[in-house]
Amino acid sequence: MSTAERTVTLDVHLLGRDYKVACREAERSDLQEAVAYLDQRMREIRAASKTAGADRIVVMAALNIANELLRERKAPRAAAGAVDSVGVQQRLQSMHSAIDGILASHDKLF
Repeated sequence: MSTAERTVTLDVHLLGRDYKVACREAERSDLQEAVAYLDQRMREIRAASKTAGADRIVVMAALNIANELLRERKAPRAAAGAVDSVGVQQRLQSMHSAIDGILASHDKLF
């Protein structure tokens, strides 16, 4: 197994809570970027809504990010501004891993 394919466990910090998330070594940087993005979005939601429940904030952040993704997919693309689909797929996978890690720690979310 190459170093890039090796699975590592990262300690991530989201909205004042610590989580352990597994990812491939090659995805570490993308996952850390996704964690920073998610944390920022969660903080914005908490500040705007004064919602105290972390579970609700996580769900709202996930819905907002999914909405952004779907809008981006539907937007027409200019040839000069074409999206790097491989990069987008890698970032989405990293975000998916981060969200899975968070939701796994909240078994009784619903």
